[in-house]
Amino acid sequence: MGGDEFIIIVKPEQYDRLEQIIEEVQAIFNKPWFLHSADYYCTMSMGVVRFPADGDTVEELIKKADIALYSAKCAGKNRIEFYDDNAESTSYKRLDMEKNMRNATNNAFSEFEVVYQPIVDVTRESNPCVGAEALIRWNSGELGLIPPADFIPLAEYLGLINPIGDFVLRKACEKCKYWNDMGHPEYRINVNLSVVQLLQNDIVERIRTVLEETKMRPENLTLEVTESLAINDIGRMKKVLSKIKELGALIALDDFGTGYSSLSHIRELPIDIIKIDRCFVIDLGKDDYAETFVRMVAELADTIGVRMCVEGVEYDEQLQILKDMKKVQYIQGYYYDKPLTEEAFEKKYL
Repeated sequence: MGGDEFIIIVKPEQYDRLEQIIEEVQAIFNKPWFLHSADYYCTMSMGVVRFPADGDTVEELIKKADIALYSAKCAGKNRIEFYDDNAESTSYKRLDMEKNMRNATNNAFSEFEVVYQPIVDVTRESNPCVGAEALIRWNSGELGLIPPADFIPLAEYLGLINPIGDFVLRKACEKCKYWNDMGHPEYRINVNLSVVQLLQNDIVERIRTVLEETKMRPENLTLEVTESLAINDIGRMKKVLSKIKELGALIALDDFGTGYSSLSHIRELPIDIIKIDRCFVIDLGKDDYAETFVRMVAELADTIGVRMCVEGVEYDEQLQILKDMKKVQYIQGYYYDKPLTEEAFEKKYL
């Protein structure tokens, strides 16, 4: 097909081996590729169509395979999806969004905006703001405001997450440097890294370049990676994250509790902060499991010398439970503030 997309044709007489063939392809990509004395890992997503059930022309089958492939990538990478008629209705919306996203990235990211959600230190008197998480928003001139959950998977699929991610990182570092210079040297900025960005061979150099060009103190940059991403390829992630830490930046393990890691893996990763996913915060005060889980992770973090941040805090009862644990240092959520434009953030917190 060109680029990084390929077609595998399975003959009708081998249909009964389809699942086995898919597993064999997956197994190939589970192993590293050895190139220039180094191991490289590559993720693989697959869309599957059946002839003649899903179509009887080459064009139709390729189109539907692409729809299934996009669904697989949206589901979180390294997935297999079979074509479903229900998915086709969304494909036209996707094509429209794709066209507008390409235009937006080619137009100096003018439709994209970085917003900032404050992070508060609840272990200090008066619970001061100590920085923010940088979040991307897309207000399309033709499609209106598009939720990140809709456009980020598409950006990853198209490979546009790299330039968009670079845009967010640079804007966030420029802002943090400005805040530091304006009397808040303690302010840090958190920036999310996607799996596509982390798989780039030059990711460390790109981060280094932004830090050098913005003249931001590296220790004031925290890069967030999701738990499922970090654990899925722990060997590679250890190498990449260790090199990022050598720059002086911090690493946060985001959405903790939603993945499938064992707690033993946490000690293997070079992380500085664990961020508990908001799904556990929602039930604080209502569900014993949620409170027990958060308390257990807080104890673990304290034991291994890692700080802890809890996201999604909205109510006073949730905040009080977390404060009573004595092990939670950072809080992020609507209880303190929603994501703010840079002007609104600076008016309130500078």
